[in-house]
Amino acid sequence: MMIDTNKMVSVTELQKHLTELIRDLPRKGEPLYVLRNNEMAAVIVSTEEYAFMSEARELLEHLEIYEMVQKRLKDTRPNIPWETVKKKHGL
Repeated sequence: MMIDTNKMVSVTELQKHLTELIRDLPRKGEPLYVLRNNEMAAVIVSTEEYAFMSEARELLEHLEIYEMVQKRLKDTRPNIPWETVKKKHGL
């Protein structure tokens, strides 16, 4: 993942300028990458970006479910009645 170093901020800088950095998120439209000990610790995004990512994740989950259903619908093995399963296992 390539990240523009201008969008990186240390935890110390974040603490000093939190209000300003948060206020600028929607205007800039870019995430803010937070570093702790020169390693990525967090990513801060605007509420709009978060909502978009949440919706995208939900759509992907629906797509995965759809694909599972389609795969199961193509399964041509005969169904086994529940009564047969219970009888086989002594239930």
